[in-house]
Amino acid sequence: MSFEQVRAEWTRLGAEDPLWAVLVADGKRGGRWDVEEFLALGRADVARSRATLDRLGLPTRWTRVLDFGCGAGRLSQALAEHADQVVGLDVSAPMLETARSLDRSDGRCHFVLTEDADLRAFPDASFDLVYSERVLQHLPRPVLESYLAEFVRVLRPGGLALLHIPTRPLWTFRGLVWRFAPGRLVRWAQTTLLGYPAAMRMTGVPESRVAALVGVAGGEVVDSSDVDEPETHWHARRYVIRKATPAG
Repeated sequence: MSFEQVRAEWTRLGAEDPLWAVLVADGKRGGRWDVEEFLALGRADVARSRATLDRLGLPTRWTRVLDFGCGAGRLSQALAEHADQVVGLDVSAPMLETARSLDRSDGRCHFVLTEDADLRAFPDASFDLVYSERVLQHLPRPVLESYLAEFVRVLRPGGLALLHIPTRPLWTFRGLVWRFAPGRLVRWAQTTLLGYPAAMRMTGVPESRVAALVGVAGGEVVDSSDVDEPETHWHARRYVIRKATPAG
């Protein structure tokens, strides 16, 4: 699996059923998501994250935020209620078209297309917060791991990254499929049997590996929590990562 394949898949998903591709749910396929409900779930996700930061005594308002893998912009808009500017970055031009059409942030959201498997478009120390929810799971593992270093690089000293990263499939029937079936068989089943417009790949990374990669890049995991997700048949963790502040 390559980054280019992922970009092609999400371009197709964004063109055919963008809201469902972002939030796969029963009864929502084929354009059946209610836009207000969709955006409300984004606000709920951001509220949960802000409650975690508040518990940790960390900032809950920001100057500049990167919403990595912004899709249709549901989180970008929610984050914009607590930030001066949100940059929504995505590989799918159709997703970004949808995000712009739904945008109600009064100019605080800026949606940017990327064709790169890194954040070269942004200099060091560009953001107070990097946010990514249910996006990294769709990347090839080497690309996912390289982004962890990139997130730390573009954070300002003391800046935060809030990341959702799967660890392993659950012990359910579909979880067993994810564990043991060849990737090409899973992709065939999704597109042929389930009729997905394109395959949705899943990647897991152990918690210890995430912590090690973040540490090498100059950050630290200050909090993480378990997330069992029956809808995806994966176990995941949500991380709060902080970039180190130079001594003195």
